[in-house]
Amino acid sequence: MKQYWSGTAISRNKGMIEQLLRYGVIRSEKVVEVMKTIDRALFVPEGTPAYVDSPASIGYNATISAPHMHTMCLQLLEDKLQPGMHALDVGSGTGYLTACFALMVGPKGRAVGVEHIPELVAWSMKNVEQSAAAPLLKDGSLSLHVRDGRKGWPEHAPYDAIHVGAAAGDIPQDLIDQLKPGGRMVIPVGTCFQDLQVIDKNSDGSISSRSETCVRYVPLTSRDSQLEGL
Repeated sequence: MKQYWSGTAISRNKGMIEQLLRYGVIRSEKVVEVMKTIDRALFVPEGTPAYVDSPASIGYNATISAPHMHTMCLQLLEDKLQPGMHALDVGSGTGYLTACFALMVGPKGRAVGVEHIPELVAWSMKNVEQSAAAPLLKDGSLSLHVRDGRKGWPEHAPYDAIHVGAAAGDIPQDLIDQLKPGGRMVIPVGTCFQDLQVIDKNSDGSISSRSETCVRYVPLTSRDSQLEGL
């Protein structure tokens, strides 16, 4: 919903980070470090301005989120993205946030991206291979899979952190089930306009939630519905 800056004058990843710092969006040194390390330009279509604070189309009726939204989600999940932890990125798109997760949890952790468009999964793997997260893809601690994101990825559950990059009408039960007690999920919930919900699973398995901000994401839906009209 917000846009902190526009225009295409920023030509380097470092400049994007400086803008996020200038506007007070980044408050975490760890998030600064990981976003400096993973260059957003590797994860947007050729010819797309990489460092504008705006979502961008990646084809297939999907988008990559604006830099400030990636920053917000990384900060909301930072405590659950410590070395050795497990993270799930639902609707992983071009692989940007999955790569960031992988660097944060490290080689002893696990970062999993799921995306139901095979072409996007193939592209995301190529993007990651060009990035600082390439060794983690090679050793298997980062993996990207073709799957309906609403079903998660049970193989490496439970997850300390789950990020959902598309808006759900209702929170999928499979994702709640795959969230570890003590874990956190960040998910947009709603239809046209949504609330970015922060879902915490308590130690007894109960769920607590709060709304972080108003957002607008593409819907979390079936592959056929997403591709309808293309």
